[in-house]
Amino acid sequence: MVGKPHFITAIFFFIFFFPPCQALFQCDHVQYTLVPVSGWQELETAFLEHKDQFKYFVLINCGANVDLLEILQPEEDTFFFICDSHRPINVVNVYNETQIKLLVKPDDDLDVPAYDDIFRDEEEEEEESEAESDGSEPSDKRRRFEEEVIERTMKRRQRREWEARRREILFDYEQYEYHGTSSAMVMFDLAWMMSKDLNDMLWWAIVGLTDQWVQDKITQMKYVTDIGILQRHVSRHNHRNEDEENSLSIDCMRIAFEYDLRLALYQHWSLYESLCNTSYTSANLKLWSVQGQKRLQEFLADMGLPLKQVKQKFNSMDISLKENLKEMIEESASKFGMKDLRVQTFSIHFGFKNKFLASDIVYATASLMESIEKEGPETTNFIKALDSLSRGNLDKLHQGLDLAKKQLRAIQQTVASCICTNLVISQGPFLYCSLMEGTPDVRLFSKPVSLCLLSKYLLKSFVCSTKNKRCKLLPLIMAAPMDVEQGTVIMVGIPPETESSDKKNFFGRAFEKAAESTNSRTLHNHFDMSMSETWSDETCLSQVKK
Repeated sequence: MVGKPHFITAIFFFIFFFPPCQALFQCDHVQYTLVPVSGWQELETAFLEHKDQFKYFVLINCGANVDLLEILQPEEDTFFFICDSHRPINVVNVYNETQIKLLVKPDDDLDVPAYDDIFRDEEEEEEESEAESDGSEPSDKRRRFEEEVIERTMKRRQRREWEARRREILFDYEQYEYHGTSSAMVMFDLAWMMSKDLNDMLWWAIVGLTDQWVQDKITQMKYVTDIGILQRHVSRHNHRNEDEENSLSIDCMRIAFEYDLRLALYQHWSLYESLCNTSYTSANLKLWSVQGQKRLQEFLADMGLPLKQVKQKFNSMDISLKENLKEMIEESASKFGMKDLRVQTFSIHFGFKNKFLASDIVYATASLMESIEKEGPETTNFIKALDSLSRGNLDKLHQGLDLAKKQLRAIQQTVASCICTNLVISQGPFLYCSLMEGTPDVRLFSKPVSLCLLSKYLLKSFVCSTKNKRCKLLPLIMAAPMDVEQGTVIMVGIPPETESSDKKNFFGRAFEKAAESTNSRTLHNHFDMSMSETWSDETCLSQVKK
């Protein structure tokens, strides 16, 4: 890969996972072409446009969970390096030893089936025995023929049994979608092994892991384990000898591990707004109801915080209140059933003024990526989001924080509306909610990440509000208008909200089977298989009639 720098093309899906890779390329002066893609169609188009110019392609956070060679049909001298957290990894990609190179951590448990259980070398054509008139008796020929028939019958039966067992093994392996180690962490680990890791790259790895936690893609155990791994690197990079050279880098950028509050953007907002628009506190206090608003007032009173203080910007609060704020909130939260309000995380200091939590960066960058304000080409949002990750573009980051506040307000208002108007209905084995055109902020939820956040927040709130024990254990399917002119709808499936959830999602396979059985016109264009696009009822009917 390093030997032919001008042949490198980076193709990727989500913003947090690219900067570590970009830094590695820059360290070795590797030339590359950057092509952002958001779905399979764009990936295929990008490959077709560049396949004659490049022979090496780096796919970041896409490509692992499909048979890439079958989709792209590349030449034999084309090679793919895939760093993707989507699981399960397609078995063809795992066992391809020539064109596919997977970048995964050695300790990741991929649980891939054995080669002999899913692949079988093509049998050579059996030579037919030609009965030559060699003076043998007809009875000998008949006996040899019967033995050959029995042997072929046994081989066909064994092959059918092997194929049935193969289908069962692949079904068990592929039926659930989940996520492995963050791609940003994998790239940082690679840089560390090459002795090219930097503090900036470490921070991007932290943001990548935090993105998985914010979007509820990994278990709490996985999050805590990876936090521990990164904490050792943080200590190594940010607690050096106080010589002149290192003190300058620490003054400019310093990363610290800390236990902080599970409140979205509270240091850049007011404490009141953060409490109202954080999923965890909003759901547990049931803030969509009058009774919930009363509980919020009681919660604030229990902490001894005046409304005037909590409703102004956090930076403007009295210093005496902010000094012990975390302890005060945590103590009162446990009385109101919120025992998990404290979370392990990291913060970053740029100089002496600017401090951000990793979750702040996640919300800001995701909001920039999915901004519905059109300002030029489709890649404009991506470039803005990428710039916001640089410490030299704090204005872009603050712009993202403002967009994130609007997004969180829109999500909580939509959640409250859905619950108060009973839009979440039980459809047998799952819950269903559909947003209609004309719903406030509905355009925002035509974007994948925003819709996923809304769906997870809605399911969490619904579980806290319903008295039906059965409904508490059901998954949710959420639909929102995607393109009004074309009549398309975007759907996402969310697994049940349970404490023991392993974060595995079965909706990817379920959507495919449902489309096949009903002959529905659907489009599976997203890298997350649990997301699907379809047409509204009227459009579907007209397509069927055609």
